[in-house]
Amino acid sequence: MTSPDLDPDLLKAFLAVAEHRSFTRAAATLNRTQSAVSVQIRRLEERLDVRLFHRTRSGVALSVAGRELLAYAKRLLELNAEAVDVLRKREAMVRLGVMDDYGTIVVPPLLAQFAKSHPEVRVEIETGLTATMPARLGEAYDLVIAMHPEGHGDGELLRREQAVWAAAASYSAGGPHDTLPVALYPPGCLFRQWATEALDAAGRPWRLAFVSRTLAAVEAIAAQGLAITVVKAGTLPPRLRVLSERDGLPPLPVADIRLHRARNLSRPAALLANHLQRAISQSSAI
Repeated sequence: MTSPDLDPDLLKAFLAVAEHRSFTRAAATLNRTQSAVSVQIRRLEERLDVRLFHRTRSGVALSVAGRELLAYAKRLLELNAEAVDVLRKREAMVRLGVMDDYGTIVVPPLLAQFAKSHPEVRVEIETGLTATMPARLGEAYDLVIAMHPEGHGDGELLRREQAVWAAAASYSAGGPHDTLPVALYPPGCLFRQWATEALDAAGRPWRLAFVSRTLAAVEAIAAQGLAITVVKAGTLPPRLRVLSERDGLPPLPVADIRLHRARNLSRPAALLANHLQRAISQSSAI
């Protein structure tokens, strides 16, 4: 009698349920339906002729057989990933999503450093609003560096950044009743939300003078004295100066910069993630 094969996809579903103690949460991490994950677990149990989970009031728990399989499943998937990495002859590719300012200022020199020691790794970087990027990990991105409100968000905290108002050196914010022209990013940007909420709460009149997805365009408008904007203190463009409460502007919150990793990262993606984590965490910020 031949031994049953252990399908890696079935093992991945098993590990997800074992980790989250829930078919619903496991399905969300695997980007599958709960019923699909249930079918995979049932197929694995049928192949092995054992019961892997018991239902409890709080979710599901591993059976004795499930606990025995857990260590083997991890080892088998690790060996599978290692074999793929070793045998793959083409260039390794890592997909990185990041905010526009970090993608323009912070990340490029770090990628240059990484390329010197890992020339075989090709990095594809996409910049833009990061609010929805973590939800697409594994599908569109291997790694995402995203901005969150202070103390919120998943992922690894890299550092904190103070949001500040910025304008051209010669810009005057005028009196408290003067309408402020503001250059911001599209809806979905955390800085846009904070800016409008802070101005409204302070009772300061304002108008949306310019909207762009790119830091360069927003900076150019502000640098010409046509509007004020909001930037991170750590990535303040050299052509702009910080405006404060002395200029009649309300204070802004602090943002968390967090690194999000897809599940089951390839070795090149894990190496890049560790490099970015060390470099950004050790660099100056709040």
